[in-house]
Order: sequence, then C-alpha cells, then structure tokens
Amino acid sequence: MSTADPLRLGEPDAGELLTLQLAAYVQEARAHRNVDLVPLLDTLEDVRAALRDPALLAWGIRDSGRLVASVRARVRGEIGEVGRLVVAPDQQRRGLGRSLMLAVEVLLPPEVTTLLLFTGQHSAGPLALYASLGYTETHRTPEAGYELVHLEKARPRSTPVNAVR
Repeated sequence: MSTADPLRLGEPDAGELLTLQLAAYVQEARAHRNVDLVPLLDTLEDVRAALRDPALLAWGIRDSGRLVASVRARVRGEIGEVGRLVVAPDQQRRGLGRSLMLAVEVLLPPEVTTLLLFTGQHSAGPLALYASLGYTETHRTPEAGYELVHLEKARPRSTPVNAVR
C-alpha cells in the first residue's frame, strides 16, 4: 500500500532514513563524479542529531511500511532551507519528490515566506522538478569540479487543499 501522505520523521527513523539517503545519493555522486558528497558521508549519529534539531523538520513517505522518500527543511525565521530530498531509486518517477516538495509548502510554520535549496549542476531530474515547481536560480557556487545551483521560491500564500492530505 502506497501513500503520498507525508509523515513526520523523528529520531527512531534515523537508520532507515540514512539507508534511503545513501541509496538515493549514489546517482548524484555518479553524475557529479564525486563520491565525497556530504549526504554520502553522513553517519547514523549525524542523521540522529539532525532529527533531534528543533529547527529541522523532516517528512517521509512510506510504501507498505518502507520509507521510500524523504525531505528535510531547516527553519531560519522567514526562510525555509529545503534539503535532502531523496527518493528510493526503484520508486523514482512516481511523483513522490513532487508530493514532498508540495507538502513542504503547506507544512512549514506560517512565518516561512521564502524557500531556498541547492543542487548540483548535473542533477537534471531535480533541476527539472524544481523549475516545474516555480523555483528560480539565484546564483551558483563552485564545488569540487562542478557548481552548486542555488534556487529560491516565494512560498505560495495559499496552497490547494488537495496538495497534502
């Protein structure tokens, strides 16, 4: 049974979240020819610490109990820094990443007015997804032989009721 309903993730989900993160970021490492991507270097304790951080919110989607997609957002006043959007490789292209990104717009605290994120320049799928959701490139920064593409979006004032159930 698959559900697009995002669930809040907490410290008990850390091991499964780390496994999902590692599986998802292997593709990014290949695309960027860099196995030292920070998400691939995270330890179980790093993920546990992130999930304990009250400024960091994490949601996931489960399919038959299995965590198949996740996203995190750090709240810094009016800014929501979206990161670590991951979808299990065998579950990609099913709209799970889009569902989580739309959920972030609804589930972040009301004071958040701007969403920020970044991805690598060779992340074709994520770049297309973010563009389709209204994110625009603000700048690029150098990173180990490629560039990080920084994107921004004003948080919609109202989100359709059916965006998150």
